[in-house]
Amino acid sequence: MNIQIFGSSKSFDSKKAERWFKERRIKFQYIDLPTKGLSPREYQSVKQKVGFSALVNTSCRAYEDLFMAYITPDAQEEKLLEHPELIKAPIVRNGKEATVGYCPEVWSTWE
Repeated sequence: MNIQIFGSSKSFDSKKAERWFKERRIKFQYIDLPTKGLSPREYQSVKQKVGFSALVNTSCRAYEDLFMAYITPDAQEEKLLEHPELIKAPIVRNGKEATVGYCPEVWSTWE
């Protein structure tokens, strides 16, 4: 298993995801989403699994500041890659599998 957690230090769900994997002694790689973001290929891989709407954090301040609700879908994707704070955390990847948010019921099937 090759687990990657794209999380934020301010996200309680990210901390819960880390704790879930630590409790089961499953090694993971943690990537700080606000500073590193997602590469375009990682983004495409995750988007293919969970869909675009699941990735967007509509409750963050940046969503309103960048007028995400009023721009075209192509422009929304561009903004999402430019501003990682718009991405919902945590994103947990295991190879080609991916989840957004705290999903222990899915992660337990990966073991």
